[in-house]
Amino acid sequence: MGTSSKTPPVGLAIAGSDSGAGAGIQADIKTFSALGVYAATAVTAVTAQNTKGVSRVQILQPDMVEAQIAAVTSDFVVRATKVGMLGSFENVSLVARLASEGQLEKLVVDPVMVAASGDRLMNPGVDRAYADLLFPNTLLLTPNLREAEVLLKATITSRQEMIEAAFTIRSTGPTFVLLKGGHFDGEESVDLLCDGNSVLELRAPRIATANLHGTGCTLSSAIAAHLAKGFDLVSAVKAGKAYVQRSIKGSALWAIGSGSGPLDHFNWSETS
Repeated sequence: MGTSSKTPPVGLAIAGSDSGAGAGIQADIKTFSALGVYAATAVTAVTAQNTKGVSRVQILQPDMVEAQIAAVTSDFVVRATKVGMLGSFENVSLVARLASEGQLEKLVVDPVMVAASGDRLMNPGVDRAYADLLFPNTLLLTPNLREAEVLLKATITSRQEMIEAAFTIRSTGPTFVLLKGGHFDGEESVDLLCDGNSVLELRAPRIATANLHGTGCTLSSAIAAHLAKGFDLVSAVKAGKAYVQRSIKGSALWAIGSGSGPLDHFNWSETS
């Protein structure tokens, strides 16, 4: 049986580890792999967590994070980079510096600040470091409503406030902002993609399921994977959202863990 000589593109995930493997760098690896992108990684933190929540967080020192990134970028041609949990001012500052130096290609930043369970995943004050240092070097920022509220120190309760929030966050430096509206109620989940001039609505039917652990990590990774494959930004966002929808639908009836379970990254429900 022959093998293909086609080399896959390489994507880099800079994020924290999730021992339950539903979110974090484990979700990034699964997503890149499912979409045909070779996943390189730099771990920023180790968390003890499962589908019910986070019980412990240990953030790595920036010199170790930098060593991992340097090992990857010195040997691989990285086509896109996804950034998830950074956890500390020092790690945010490090990634921002590397991005400003041109070492991190097509930066997709998921500003992981609060876990879906409500657990804080960063040291106090790190939200300002994101805005001041990292966002100006970011191609796409993908906050959910809770993260947007942390960044803006405001409450978002309506579609109009969501639009205003997208423009305000965009003004802090990212080229694009994808503000995710999944925490609103309704039959549809509506995300807003803002380029500073207009907003594009991305709608998808809301799927009834308790298994949503790692949705944000998966979406940002899926977008980065499509960017690594050569998609333009808008096409990558649309394709990434479609991939997440399939993954949520696939695991809707799974019973892995007793809390918010993982997604079906590999389309097992359709192929088994």
